[in-house]
Amino acid sequence: MATVSLAPFKANAVIDNPVTRAVIEVYDKVLKANPTDYMTWFRRANEYYRHNEYVRALDDVNNALAYAPASDTDLRFQAYMLRAGIYNQTNKPEQALADLNSAIALDGSSYAAIYQKANTEFELGNYGAARVDYTRLQRFNSRSTEALLGLARCAVKENNLTAATDYLQQAVDFAPNDPEIYVRRATVRRLMGDHNGAVDDLVLAISLNSKDPKAIEYLVEYGNTNYPATIAGLSNAIQLAPQNGLYRYLRASIAQAHFNYISAIDDFQEIIDQRLYNYHGLYASIARCLYGLGRYEDALAQVDTALGNVDNVADYYVLRSQILRALGRHDEAIEAAAKGLAVDPNYVPGLVEMALNYIDKKDYKQAAGLLGEASMAEANDPSIYLLRAWLHKTYLNQPKAAEGFNEQAIDVEGYGDTNVKSLRGFALLNLGRTDEANRWMEGVLAQPDNDGLANYYATCFYTLTDDDTKALECAERSLKAGYSDNHNWMNNTDGQINVGALRDDLRFLQLMQRYNSIFGK
Repeated sequence: MATVSLAPFKANAVIDNPVTRAVIEVYDKVLKANPTDYMTWFRRANEYYRHNEYVRALDDVNNALAYAPASDTDLRFQAYMLRAGIYNQTNKPEQALADLNSAIALDGSSYAAIYQKANTEFELGNYGAARVDYTRLQRFNSRSTEALLGLARCAVKENNLTAATDYLQQAVDFAPNDPEIYVRRATVRRLMGDHNGAVDDLVLAISLNSKDPKAIEYLVEYGNTNYPATIAGLSNAIQLAPQNGLYRYLRASIAQAHFNYISAIDDFQEIIDQRLYNYHGLYASIARCLYGLGRYEDALAQVDTALGNVDNVADYYVLRSQILRALGRHDEAIEAAAKGLAVDPNYVPGLVEMALNYIDKKDYKQAAGLLGEASMAEANDPSIYLLRAWLHKTYLNQPKAAEGFNEQAIDVEGYGDTNVKSLRGFALLNLGRTDEANRWMEGVLAQPDNDGLANYYATCFYTLTDDDTKALECAERSLKAGYSDNHNWMNNTDGQINVGALRDDLRFLQLMQRYNSIFGK
């Protein structure tokens, strides 16, 4: 018999929803009065599960199973299913599979249990077993798209692409007007390496439901891993439906996110000219692109147009501040940043921009305070810690504080070892851990670099280590990939992560000249 844990009785303080907390408090009282009430354990486990409190949910469902009699097969079935879900959510598929087998032993006709078992087997790489279970689903429902898509995934893993294609077509034939089926087919096509087909499916899903967030989010994410296929698919869609503003907006937004500013501006401007959308954000997007291209006066005009349409968007004021600071108009830049912070006092980009303005004006203490506020508002942004380290070491003569901020930058979680946006190597350099820093950068460069961002950061990195040869090699790879942020290449001096020391090198200037077409010159 399981021992009742004390932790669940204290767990309700973690959940913010007052209604849920009230419900859990009722469960607490019932369980204190009767710790063997297995139904209440199970109900509270479900409540925790719904709020992603998996550790507490597991504790409760374990107690439910410990106290539930063997005769209550319905409750035990549901409890095994719940615990399997918890194990899957916490990356323990072997334990999940064991519970799913226990659930199926109690009810062998459960479609949901067999479906989850098949998916878990697939995740474990047991493709033959998964295929058997997906086939079982078809016996329950001959038109099961879940079964067909599962069989298609197994066929891909078993290198039977012909069978996979047939299964996918059958699934679509059963639900040709459902946008979800095309999103799901896209995931399998991606697994097959058919990136153009996957993008076409996502575009088709959007055409069937232009407000489908899943299809749009997936398409944007696809642009991060396969930019050419994503842009090609959207371009085909635009040719077929030139008056569909959403396709053009998505293409522009994805191009902007990957620093292809000229193409993005063309699409945003076409939307305005053709009156496909009437949205103030279009002008702000154009302004961001122009700022990246170093066309600051043009960018200022566009962001002012955006602010002329709406004056309560903090991001627009911060963008205006960035542009004005690039133009050397610091007092106006501070005023613009202050207006952004008036809209949202905790807006982190606004706090950082205001701090950078004060650094330019040599008011370092004020800047330090603002960056401190930014860190409190966003504790998982390594770039802020690196700015603080640079400020405290370079201008405030506080090397110990700088060391601490570099350590905090290294400790930020959620990026992964080779994600360039973790900026981990720069902090390691600052701490004198050069070998680790170099290994980090080598790991970053071993990853695909679809838009040149990683190689831009590598240029900054090797500029800091005085390895101009590597810096120039990375700069060329970045430019060749289309990284067209001319502001970063030629003007950015914020913090230590820039190519400033390379700008006096004739070879770098010649390289920029060679690739001037990506900047619209």
